[in-house]
Amino acid sequence: MIRKATEADLVRIAEIAVFVKRVNYRRIFCDDDFSFNKLTVVDTIKAQRDFLDDIWVYESDHIVKAYIHICDGEIKELYTDHFFQGEGIGAELIRYAVCQESADHLWVLEKNIRAISFYEKNGFKMAGERLLWNDTGQYLVKMVRVCLK
Repeated sequence: MIRKATEADLVRIAEIAVFVKRVNYRRIFCDDDFSFNKLTVVDTIKAQRDFLDDIWVYESDHIVKAYIHICDGEIKELYTDHFFQGEGIGAELIRYAVCQESADHLWVLEKNIRAISFYEKNGFKMAGERLLWNDTGQYLVKMVRVCLK
């Protein structure tokens, strides 16, 4: 079931975000200080609280297994707990974002090939735009929803 996130979901959302970011981004950024000292559940809860109105969770068997953050037609974040990946949860959240929230674009790390492939399989394509992400030396690429006829 996909539902609006609540304050009670913040700890679980932060757990998912921190773990998935460590697994997926550590190899890209090669920054253990950030991954293990600065990227914390407590700080992530504080940051996510500001966007709670724009977050939906996927819950099954009384467990929040994934979440998606959508704002102004943009998918800002989509993370599925590592233990539940490959079950179609992310695809279901994409369908929800597109059909219910009119999401039509997102930005993804250029080196996150796995995420790019996932988004392509779920109806997005490269838009030809890229931008430097903060002072990281890494680029984000824009992906847009393909109009299906």
